[in-house]
Formats: sequence, structure tokens, C-alpha cells
Amino acid sequence: MSPAAAPRVSVRLPGHRQMALGLARQRLAIGILVFIAFTGLLGFRLIELSLFDGPVQRARPAVANPNIRAEIVDRNGVTLASSFEAYALAARPRDIMGNKEALIAALIRILPERPPEAIRSAIYHDGKFRYITRRILPEQAEAIRRLGEPGLTLEREAERLYPHVGLAAHLVGYTGIDGRGEGGIERAFEQRLTDPAQLEKPLALALDVRVQQALESELKAQMDLQQASGAAGVVMDVHSGEVLALASLPAFDSNRPGGLVGMPSHMNRATLGVYELGSTFKAFTIAMAMDTGVLPRMDERFPTTPIAVGRQRISDSHPKGYPLTVPETLIYSSNVATAKMAERMGRQRQEAFLRQLGMMDRAPGELLETGRPLTPAPNNWGLASVLTIGFGHGIAVTPLHLATAYSALVNGGIYRPATFLKVPEGAERPGRRVFQESTSHALNGMLRLAVLDGTGRQADADGYRVGGKTGTAEKVLEHGRGYDKRRNITTFAGAFPMDNPRYVVIAMVDDPTVGSRMAGSVAGPVFKKVVNRIAPVLGVAPDTSGASEPDIRMFEGLYKPRDPKRDPNAMRRAAAGLPPLEGGVR
Repeated sequence: MSPAAAPRVSVRLPGHRQMALGLARQRLAIGILVFIAFTGLLGFRLIELSLFDGPVQRARPAVANPNIRAEIVDRNGVTLASSFEAYALAARPRDIMGNKEALIAALIRILPERPPEAIRSAIYHDGKFRYITRRILPEQAEAIRRLGEPGLTLEREAERLYPHVGLAAHLVGYTGIDGRGEGGIERAFEQRLTDPAQLEKPLALALDVRVQQALESELKAQMDLQQASGAAGVVMDVHSGEVLALASLPAFDSNRPGGLVGMPSHMNRATLGVYELGSTFKAFTIAMAMDTGVLPRMDERFPTTPIAVGRQRISDSHPKGYPLTVPETLIYSSNVATAKMAERMGRQRQEAFLRQLGMMDRAPGELLETGRPLTPAPNNWGLASVLTIGFGHGIAVTPLHLATAYSALVNGGIYRPATFLKVPEGAERPGRRVFQESTSHALNGMLRLAVLDGTGRQADADGYRVGGKTGTAEKVLEHGRGYDKRRNITTFAGAFPMDNPRYVVIAMVDDPTVGSRMAGSVAGPVFKKVVNRIAPVLGVAPDTSGASEPDIRMFEGLYKPRDPKRDPNAMRRAAAGLPPLEGGVR
């Protein structure tokens, strides 16, 4: 037999079986490790995608969906803010597969309102995710979808729409990019507006869009005419405290509020800005003095010759040259006579009344943008402060403070804080008595006379029996010491109808620069035009006969009517077919 044909003999070396088993175990261990590593990488990637490749997540209190919000409506159900379904377009630059320049050109055609550079920046962004634009139309979204670019993402999200654009912008507010309220009612009622249980129930405001539009348009017209830096106004129901309109100019578009912080249009001048509102405070001083008993008689006369207090000199802008009665003090707006009344009252009683009128606290109401009044420091509230506060200097408040206090002054003496929410019909809000009813009645007559015969003549809206007081105050210098004699805050605070006051209207124009800079000719006409426009809407009928004029017989002989035929008592007698009273006045 040849060696080649010899059979093969398998030789098993010692330990061979153990080596084979060890090799198998090693391969199995490597396989398990590879599987674990792959699973771990996959999990890590999923976490990374959820945390970093989607829209930026902000640490916020958990809510169902901050972009879904309840509607905001006015007192008559007119929509002021609502949510709607929109699309947001985002780019994932690393996932773009096509030609970027061609993609940019296509997006520019589809989104003509978007700046081309903003689109280019998003497409070439170094990160993993970048919004190109929010709130695009459904047809634009469909055109983008047809591009078939996997590096573009279309997301459905709820957006906030303000159909009246900038109307009542400071009151209604706006939402930020994350859908949360950033101002006004939107911010103040964030929890209510995003509560899933109340999404179907609109939040009803006290505001009336018809009154709001009238107030804003008349303030804007006067602000432009006077080339003023700003304006503000309030319309309030004197019995419920409901704010039917609140304006702050310049305003902004609530749909596009970007870049507001630090801009003049951002600040709510009606609730946040504080101003020295001048002679509008004289009505309060007279009412305080009457209630405290330091003015026992209406016929008491006060000298009008200038007085010196320390380094200050108090004088009248238009001195009459003779002592004035109590009603004449308000009608002719005497600083000196009012200061004398404040001196009799003293600091403690003055401060107590101001506190009762809310003048020592932040502006009332539900908004969070509220200003704190500026008053003298407790250790510096001396005689000079008492006198100047008496005629509206040395104390700075918001127009909303003034509206709420005037409501208490004319409604019979009851203070009710302002509210921006609609008060249910028949409900009565609690209040506190600040003035006696007889004092309120007397001030209503004086305020009517101030319009008929005093500094407020340009505010008289024929037939609507308006009353009110002008206020012209020099602006405080920017460094905070002293006053700028070239710059004024002009205000008119009034109510109508004075035979039974229902509404207070405040009109303020900040820093008029054209023509007269006095409140009577700047803010007074705004008040008149606003009343003429809103009175019919609010159901206040005009009366040119004089039969509805307030009864001011208590002032007979205490003032001299500019036109005897315009004297309210004479008008009432004529309307009733009675002969005029014999004798004159004063």
C-alpha cells in the first residue's frame, strides 16, 4: 500500500475542546456587547432628538397647551382676541438634500412677506433646527409641502388673532412667541385663559369697542394736531367701576408686538405712567374741606393774592383781583384759594382722604402693569406739600387713579375700585363711602359751572349737561428736580350727565407743542368730542331745553354767570315756563 493511500488519523490534542468552548463564549460576549452598545446608541439618539432637535423647550408651569387660549370679548360679545390653527415652518439644515439656493428661491416666492435674508439665514444655519417663520397660510403650507424637501418641517400650532389690530392694545395685551400672555388682560388672566375647563367660555371685559374706538380716535387726532408725545384716556361707569374704554397712545399692533420693550408705545400711560395732573385735584380739595367741616359756608371768600411758602411762591395763572367764594374757586381755578383750603385741612386729613380715594396705592384694576403714585416722603410732607397737593402738584398718579376718584366724587361719594371685567347685570359691587352725599351733589353743581363759565368752556357738549375740571401741570425735569416751564401735561376730568352722573371721562395729552398748551384748549375739546360720540351709544339722550340741567340753587348769588341765559337755574326756570328770578348775582 502506498503512503498516499494510507488513511488519515484525526489526532485530538489535549485541551482542544476547552479552547473551542472558550472561543465560542468570547464571540457570544462580543455579540452581546455590540447589541447593548447599539441599543444604547439608539436610545441616546432618541433622547437627543426629543430634547434638542425639536422646538426649544422652555421651563414653564405645565398647562394643557399654552397656545390654546379662551376668547376675549367686549361687554357686547365682540371678539377682541381668539385662537386659530396655523402653520409654522422650520428648517433642519443638516437634513436638506436638494440645492439650498434653489430651495431659498422657492421659499422666497411662496413667502413674499418674509425677508429673503431671514430665509437664507435659517437654511444655512449651523444648528439642527431653526424656525423660518410662524403663522403661515394653509395655501402657503401646501405649496411648501409640494416641494418635497425632507429638511423642511411644517408644524400645526394655535395662533392668537386680534381682529381689531391695535384697538385697546394696552388693555387686551398680546402673546409672546411661546403663546403666553405678555401684557394686559392676556398676561393678567393667563391661568383663566389657558384653563382647559374654561376654553369654551369667553372672558367678557367691561370694555365697549364702540366707546374705545371713539376715545382712541379723538385722542389720536388731538395728539397729531398738537404734535404731542403721547395721550391717554379712560371712560368709566361711575356706579359699577367698569372701565368701558382705556386708551394709551402711541399704541401698537397686538398681532405684531415685536420690539416693544423700551419703546414709547410699550408703556401703558393710563395705568402705569404717573403724572402730576394739576388743577383736576382742586375738586377733591374742596370736597375734603367741606366734609371735614373747615368750609362751613359756601359764601366764604378767600384772598387770591400770591403767597410765599419757603422758597415757593403760589399764585393764580389768571388772577381775578378779588376774593373768591368756594364755587368761584373751582370755576376760575384759583391756586391760592385752594391752597388756603388745604392749609385749613392739614396734612393728616389730606393724606387720609387721598388714601381713601386710592391715591396712595397702585392703580386699581386687574392689570399687572400698574403705577405706584409718587407722594412726598412722610418726613417731608410739610406745609409746602399740603398746599401744592391741594391744587394737584407734588403728587403724581395715573389717569386711572383720577378716573376712579372722580367716579367717587360724582356718584354720591362711594369709592369702588376700577374693574376691567364685565359686571353681571343687576350685580352691585361693594364700595366704601368717602364723601357725604350732599358734598358730592354740591361738587356736581360746581363742576357743571366750571364748564359753563370757567376754564372748561371748550369741553361743553351741548345738551349732555357735562361737568368737569381742567388741569395743566408743568412736566418734571428729566433729572427729577424742578419743572420744565416749556412742557405741560394737559388733562380734563369730567362726567355726564351732571343731573345724574353715569360716566366719567378722562382725557390727557402729554406735552402739546403747537398753539396753546393749556388744558382748556387741548384736553377740553377731546372730552367734548368723545362725549358727543359715546353718549348716544350709551343711551344718554341730549336735552337742549334746559329742563334736565342740575339744580344749583345753592350757589345763587355766589358766582357771576358769563351769560345769564346759560345759568342752569335760569335754564330750568325757562324750560318750566317760569319767569327769571328777580335781582342779580353778587
